[in-house]
Amino acid sequence: MTSESSITSPAGTIRPALTEPDKSRWNIAGIEALFALPFLDLMFRAQEVHRAHFKAGEVQRSTLLSIKTGGCSEDCGYCSQSAHHHTGLPREALMPPDKVLEHARAAKESGSSRFCMGAAGRSPKEKDLAAVIEMVSEIKKLGLETCVTLGMLDEEQARRLAEAGLDYYNHNIDTAPEYYGEVVTTHTLQDRLDTIEKVRKAGISVCSGGIVGMGEGQAGRAGLIAQLANMEPPPESVPINKLIAFPGTPFAGSESIDPFDFARTIAVARITMPTSFVRLSAGREQMSDELQALCFMAGANSIFYGERLLTTGNADTDADMRLFARLGLVPI
Repeated sequence: MTSESSITSPAGTIRPALTEPDKSRWNIAGIEALFALPFLDLMFRAQEVHRAHFKAGEVQRSTLLSIKTGGCSEDCGYCSQSAHHHTGLPREALMPPDKVLEHARAAKESGSSRFCMGAAGRSPKEKDLAAVIEMVSEIKKLGLETCVTLGMLDEEQARRLAEAGLDYYNHNIDTAPEYYGEVVTTHTLQDRLDTIEKVRKAGISVCSGGIVGMGEGQAGRAGLIAQLANMEPPPESVPINKLIAFPGTPFAGSESIDPFDFARTIAVARITMPTSFVRLSAGREQMSDELQALCFMAGANSIFYGERLLTTGNADTDADMRLFARLGLVPI
């Protein structure tokens, strides 16, 4: 199956027959066919794909820390840190490296294997980048994998991060190409893809996913997955975020995505990106244990671990440990 233009399938229309892609190429019709499968069939197929590439029941745990908060010049409609929105979030300068190291040590002690750092802004300033490079180098000495998200990079910045030993660079593409202008206007999808290409060229693994529940509908979710799955190669880590409707943002009044639709998105991500880590990311605090169990069945094998994400709460670590025990999951 080769890439082709987007196909809209009105409600009640018979979807295309499900066929396998040639190598890594997925078109919209093939992905919509996956979404259209009976729920249990989709879960079964996702679990089959998952077990073909990963050991069942193993889940990677990452801790995320906001190292520079608020005041971002971008207008991403979901983001509490945008200077365009009135969310009441205080602006904070870059956290000192020694303070970040304290958090990294605590994350390792709690069981995380990857430490992720997020700095709000369109792109990093030189003084901030130098400090982040120091953080990466020191955190690597603790035996943790490292990931940062700093906005758009140039080739030189990506090279310097790679030389510091950075394992992953996070740069989410957020949503489908057709829906992108409804979410953000201060940068384009191509801007994001350009940074991902520079990160790849520098030898850093890519962490890139999106957010669901912003009114994009199933067609938008199919478009998001198609964009990710057709990267060459797909991102090594794919965070699927459930929108947190933060007060003061344009999406504050959004209706929550149906739990089964969210689990379907996880399953389709797993099937189309079989060797990627698929992460349950933002919104997990509002998920029931039952929904999380469905997502693990659908092929999720990574979570953000710890009681805080960038600016929002996360599932309690003790609750996570109890859930792991109930489901027989083990950390990687």
